Amino acid sequence: MSTAETAGTLGPATSAAVSAAETQTARRTPGLVPVTETMRTAERRHPPEPPSAAPVRAGRTWAFWRLLGSELGLTFRRPRNLVMLAVLGVVPVVIGVALRIVSSEEGMGGIIADVAGNSLMLTFASFSFLVLLLMPVAVSVVAGDSIAGEAGAGTLRYLLAAPAGRTRLLLVKYLNAVIFAYAVTAVVALTALLTGLILFPAGPVTLLSGTTISMTDGLLRILIAVGYVGAGMAALAAIGLALSTFTEVSIGAIAATLVLIIVCQVLRAIPELGSITPYLLPSKFTNFDAVLRSPIDLGALRDGLLTFGAYIVLFGSIAWARFSGKDITS
Repeated sequence: MSTAETAGTLGPATSAAVSAAETQTARRTPGLVPVTETMRTAERRHPPEPPSAAPVRAGRTWAFWRLLGSELGLTFRRPRNLVMLAVLGVVPVVIGVALRIVSSEEGMGGIIADVAGNSLMLTFASFSFLVLLLMPVAVSVVAGDSIAGEAGAGTLRYLLAAPAGRTRLLLVKYLNAVIFAYAVTAVVALTALLTGLILFPAGPVTLLSGTTISMTDGLLRILIAVGYVGAGMAALAAIGLALSTFTEVSIGAIAATLVLIIVCQVLRAIPELGSITPYLLPSKFTNFDAVLRSPIDLGALRDGLLTFGAYIVLFGSIAWARFSGKDITS
């Protein structure tokens, strides 16, 4: 029945009331939007599924490796670090030339006779000269500059503004320092090996224990020594990283790391303090000479690696505790 027919049946008064009710029903309340105009019924019945966590994890993993690659690029493009690598590469050459000149004189013994007798021994001689001072200097510069350098340059806040997280950033900085430490060790070993092959005869190697081994076995022992010395430099990098979180001046963290190494060297030279010598980090640096014995002194290598691991855990925990709760103002 139409509105006109309804009005005719109910009368004028009733017709006016019905028209007013229809008008009020058709009018929308200001400020409110009907639900049917903003959400479809099908969407209410079937809510969208949450996104999978796998792409998120993949994205975070890719971001981690990309950040690490960026750090490595900056480290190995920095002129200061390249100069240190070059200096460390030149020192074994100088040592080899000096030993070559001195070995021509009669009556020479000890390490000079050992190096002159075989080219591979120059690598171990170079480690003996460099592992206690020059190599720690290079590693301390990179590790001490890792956090303090960013804070001093005012870029640390921007790194943390990215979705990297403090723990992830600290891990990236440490891995960067460890890779540089192994690069330092590899540069010393390669230049010493090449110099030794050029200046001295190659062939079977006579070890400190008097046993003669093949050249292939000698190269394998050099590889073991590189891994061991690199682990020692990685432990030193953990100390530098921890000290770097306590200051915004990178030279302060670098100097503190080097002073710590020098103090340990002084303590080692005091006979009355012999009871603490086994716990000092530099006292384990030279344990790589365990590969020059037959058979290899695995006990000395194991003790050294356990000491390195303890230092990494201790100072890594200090660095994380300090950095995770530190107020970043620069």
